[in-house]
Amino acid sequence: MQSTIKIIEKVLNALGNLCSILLLLMIANVFYDVIMRYFFNDVSIAMQELEWHLFAAMFMFGIAYTLKEDAHVRVDIFYDAMSKRKQALVNIFGSVCFALPITLLILYFSWDYTLEAYQMGEGSADPGGLPHRWIVRSVIPVSALFLTLAILHVVLSQLQVLVLQDEQEAEK
Repeated sequence: MQSTIKIIEKVLNALGNLCSILLLLMIANVFYDVIMRYFFNDVSIAMQELEWHLFAAMFMFGIAYTLKEDAHVRVDIFYDAMSKRKQALVNIFGSVCFALPITLLILYFSWDYTLEAYQMGEGSADPGGLPHRWIVRSVIPVSALFLTLAILHVVLSQLQVLVLQDEQEAEK
């Protein structure tokens, strides 16, 4: 189980690094767009669309990394007062009963959504916009796969906490 957790952590850490790179690219893109617009009176629809494509990818991929880092939003009023064992049970329950079903629904419905955009060769409706809308749409099912991996990481990590708690109690 520990080796599986380590492999998943490496994949999700690489995903976190990708999000950092996407953020830097988005900052550079916005900087370029602002300079071109306000100093040279030159507007690029494609560059503006690229901003939200980069943001979408950064946000969607960042969800899995955030879950792995346990940095997601949660009501900590009750959670912090719980024992490690109860926290682990809450995390497993929340992951399996709430996060996993919605993630699998997103994966299921986004697959056809992406495939349809690819098959019809969908591009930007704006003149000068980006072609190949399926690329940004493919971020949805791919991010759902990464989120499923992050949910697996949470469940395995929390099971490990439960096992360690049981072993420590048995030693006492």
